[in-house]
Amino acid sequence: MILSVSRRTDIPAFHSDWFFERLKEGYALVRNPMNSRLVSRVDMTRDNIDFIVFWSKDPSPMLGRLDELEGIDHYFQFTLNAYGKDIEPGVPRKGDCIIDVFRSLSERIGKERVLWRYDPILISKRYTVDHHLEYFSRLAQRLRGYTEICTISLLDMYRKISARAEKAGIRCPDETETALIAAGFRAAAEENGIRLAACCEPELSERYGIQRSSCIDPELIARIKGCDISRVQDRSRREGCGCISCVDIGAYNTCRHGCVYCYACGNIVSKERSTAMLCGHVQAGDEIKPLERPSAVIRQMRMNDIEKGWSL
Repeated sequence: MILSVSRRTDIPAFHSDWFFERLKEGYALVRNPMNSRLVSRVDMTRDNIDFIVFWSKDPSPMLGRLDELEGIDHYFQFTLNAYGKDIEPGVPRKGDCIIDVFRSLSERIGKERVLWRYDPILISKRYTVDHHLEYFSRLAQRLRGYTEICTISLLDMYRKISARAEKAGIRCPDETETALIAAGFRAAAEENGIRLAACCEPELSERYGIQRSSCIDPELIARIKGCDISRVQDRSRREGCGCISCVDIGAYNTCRHGCVYCYACGNIVSKERSTAMLCGHVQAGDEIKPLERPSAVIRQMRMNDIEKGWSL
């Protein structure tokens, strides 16, 4: 099983104690966001975890506890972009803190395991094309040698964020702006030895030659683990998504970054709880089911195993 920690909230920043407790206990309870009465019991024993993908804007609370991941392969999707407190009010200042966190994490676990995300790209009076080009170039210089890839995407104007976006005066880049950003980012990334990729943006790949990315990337996971990985794709993926199947243990509306553009968080419904469930408790009438997922590792039979008549 590949564990996603988490697309729904920043577990490394705000819920790392809960995560490590769940890893110690060997399971977590996750309420289905589409069916509130269905609760999955996720087996988090080490033998059942093939790989963990962490998502964070500030994984600093985990830096002193990385040894607790010993024996579990993982990488971090680390979002670091151009925005200040007007757009990302809960994220520490980039130059004073977050860039150093990124570099420290890379030094600890290796540059191939810290994947830079500059997304979503949005436009406003403050965050112009020129602002993005200048800031991205400066970040690429400071992250040179600390990462191998940067994934970008454009702002998606979800219905949930439309009122916030209008109030903040932000929008998606238009075609001309997108072309300038794509060309500028690609040049700056290449100059600093960083590969540029695009998440769920077929147009960026088809029109501007930017490689398509997979956030849950079978190629990278296979390279880190040193074995073949199943290419079974995530059934709930968006159009253009190349991610393989994973299990997410997060909960919506539990992230305190407060990003204006975020589809996963509106009003905070709960702080971290010392229970098996990140948000809330099991209620009367809930149906708890074990979540069963096969291993993502493709096990190849050796010739002597075949000769002995063993099967997978």
